[in-house]
Amino acid sequence: MKNMLVFISNYDSWFWLAVLIVCCILEFFSLGLTTIWAAIAALPMIFIARTNLDFRWQLIVFVSLTLLLLIFTRPFAVKKLKNGSLKTNVDSMIGSQVLVTEKISGFEKGSVKTKNGVIWSASAAENSVEIPEGSLCNVCEVKGNTLIVSL
Repeated sequence: MKNMLVFISNYDSWFWLAVLIVCCILEFFSLGLTTIWAAIAALPMIFIARTNLDFRWQLIVFVSLTLLLLIFTRPFAVKKLKNGSLKTNVDSMIGSQVLVTEKISGFEKGSVKTKNGVIWSASAAENSVEIPEGSLCNVCEVKGNTLIVSL
């Protein structure tokens, strides 16, 4: 253990460069915005290591920088990058009203017109319900290119 610490203290700039590279590779595969902060903290450590600061103090500075970056910048970065589900235009149609342009019956599709004038094929949410032409309906869900509507 002591020989390894002596080796690291002799080549500590290279050690921090290796930490930076490993953290970047881990972040590339995980995409969790966690190890990137350790990589960012390792960057100044490459230069701090050149000051002959004891390796134990370098570790303390590294861990402190990593924690500070993780705590104070990760929430901001996650919010800006919006990791998670992204609503598409089709998803935003759920809950909107549409006009039935062709009768929708039990197991037969009809057609509806959205507020922006686009004609969609449509099915009733309840298969036993018949929706006459000219009715206003609400979009319950979207399945492929078919809107599922209900009165």
